[in-house]
Formats: sequence, C-alpha cells, structure tokens
Amino acid sequence: MSLNDLKEAVLDANLATVRHGLVMATFGNASGIDRDNGRIVIKPSGVPYDEMTVDSMVVTDLDGKTLDNKLKPSSDLDTHLVLYRAFPEIGAVIHTHSTYATIMAQALVPIPPLGTTHADYFYGEVPVTRQLTPQEIATRYVAATGEVIVEAFKDRDPMQVPAALVAGHGSFVWGRTPEDAVHNAFILEEVARMAWHTMMIRPDIAPIQPALLDRHYLRKHGANATYGQ
Repeated sequence: MSLNDLKEAVLDANLATVRHGLVMATFGNASGIDRDNGRIVIKPSGVPYDEMTVDSMVVTDLDGKTLDNKLKPSSDLDTHLVLYRAFPEIGAVIHTHSTYATIMAQALVPIPPLGTTHADYFYGEVPVTRQLTPQEIATRYVAATGEVIVEAFKDRDPMQVPAALVAGHGSFVWGRTPEDAVHNAFILEEVARMAWHTMMIRPDIAPIQPALLDRHYLRKHGANATYGQ
C-alpha cells in the first residue's frame, strides 16, 4: 500500500468511527502502519472530523517522530506505538469512548462471551486492564496505557481477541487493516451493549458453553474456517 493509500484508509477509518456513532466530538482516533517502511499514519490532534482531509493525516516513524506534516499527531500516539511494537500482526489501531464499551471499562468489568454474536468475533472475554499507578499516570501516561493493554494479553493471542478495555478510560481495538479495525470497533460496541443489558437481566449469567464458542469462532477464523465464499 502506498503512503497516500494508507492516508486515505486511515482518514476513512476515522470518519467511519463517527458514522457508526462510536466517536463524539474529537474523542477518538485511528491509525494505520506501513511495516515495510516503518511509517505510521494517524489522526491529527484535536482537529474536528468534518475538517479532516487526507492531507491532515500525520505521518510518524515508530519512535513517534513526525515525518511530513505540520500538524501534531493524536495525543494517544504513544499508545498506538506500544501496540504496534508488541503486536506485529496488527495493521491498524482504533481508540474510542463508545458508550457501552466505556461503561464496561469504567466499571472495570471485562466483556464476557455470553452468546454467538460475541463468539463470531472474539475468542473469549474482552479483557479490562488493571488501573494505572499514580506514578504511571504522572510520568508516562500515554505509553503506560499501551503497556497495560499488552500486559492484559500476556497469555493470549491479540488477533483472537482484537480489543481491550482500558480501566476508567475506553476501548482500543485493532485489526489487520484500518477497515478491519473499524469493523472490530463496531462489533465491540455491539457486544458490549448486549452484554450490559444481559447482565442487567441476569447478573449471574454464565458465559457461553466452550463448545459453542469454539464452533462459532473457529468457523470464521483460522486454517479450517468454513464461513463465507
């Protein structure tokens, strides 16, 4: 993918989060990475979505150094950088404060796999990170946000559950492409909404049976997937 194509894909991803109702005001950001050339494209900081263009997208290297834009990158850039370094298979990251995912993050409650909608996209619960320490907040808040996400995936495959809730904050979601990450962000909000309502009716509800989780996830993902053409 050329740099201009990546800029267009990242712009489209940012605008799609607004279109899907995942972002209000400027509370969110999307980025994409060109791993062959070590370049990241990310939304500019504080620019209204209806004013953004391809030329507004900010290009940085993996150290966060701005390469070709006078605008400042998103204030969440360091979180994205940590995720790109830790999860080599991902090609895009999206951060939102979408309502139900953020409710779960604020409540410090993971999103459990309660049904097949969840199982089609997330192979188990969507984790919530630990809370940041006062020192982490005071000294390296944005990078530490990425580090607690990585910590939450210590024994898990981030491609099987391409999302995390950051305690007291919101969600970070990823995918192989910006378009893929947008889709995962949209599904995350939907399964968070379903889980919240289900847990209101049945606080003691158990997760979906492991066999049904396997059936639905594995038919769409992995070497033996059968779903689709």
